[in-house]
Amino acid sequence: MKTRAITAFFFTIVMLGSMFLGPYVFSVFYLLLSLGALLEFFKLIKTAGIRPHRNIALIAATLIFLMTAGYHVLKFETKFLLLLVPLIFSVFISELYKKEKIPFANISYTFVGFMYVTVPFCFFYSLGFIGHATEYSFHLPLAFMLMLWANDTGAYLFGSKFGKTRLFERHSPKKSWEGFFGGIFTSLVVAYVLSIFFTELPIWAWGGMAILISSFGTLGDLVESMLKRSLNAKDSGNILPGHGGFLDRFDGLLIAAPVVYAYLYLILY
Repeated sequence: MKTRAITAFFFTIVMLGSMFLGPYVFSVFYLLLSLGALLEFFKLIKTAGIRPHRNIALIAATLIFLMTAGYHVLKFETKFLLLLVPLIFSVFISELYKKEKIPFANISYTFVGFMYVTVPFCFFYSLGFIGHATEYSFHLPLAFMLMLWANDTGAYLFGSKFGKTRLFERHSPKKSWEGFFGGIFTSLVVAYVLSIFFTELPIWAWGGMAILISSFGTLGDLVESMLKRSLNAKDSGNILPGHGGFLDRFDGLLIAAPVVYAYLYLILY
């Protein structure tokens, strides 16, 4: 518990610092974080005998994130995304020269890595610019993380105290409906406090954001549990002492961020 608390403290400081120090630090930090999470995903699935195209995937993921950052920060045109086309199809071509028994499994999991890890991090990153055109604001990324952390904390506390009805026992035996609703309640409290200080959204919109983060964040946790159980893995990695890997820490973000971005985009535009 002590190791877990120390890791959480320092990593939280780094994450908050990346948001407060402006768009360039924010961009670099989340690019590196997304690449670290993608590497963890590929390392996990290799235990099942699948060999994804890791190097091509990392180059493509870097380009996807840099194009997203360039669009927001440097005002790149979206036509530069066409640079991804040869990289995407090189995955199929390079598999021709390998002697693998399951070539299309290798190809498929390469693209699953993009969809499961890289794309959600790009959506989360874009929260820093939504509603502000190309002007960066830390309010929405910070609010997202605070609500997500509040949900996790509330779910743990309420689940430990009152949890009796299992939420999804097949994938996560410890989660309960009581903890789930406790997480929503805690996240809503944080949303209310945020609405006092951050005025770009009305209070009902902050509440909707909290409910989406709690609901889809929980589903993200369950999806990652499903992945690890299918591979007989306890943690996605060990880079964060006491917490496991990046995927273990950001599993809720991976499912919630695209949904929350779509929700806010529809509200603000």
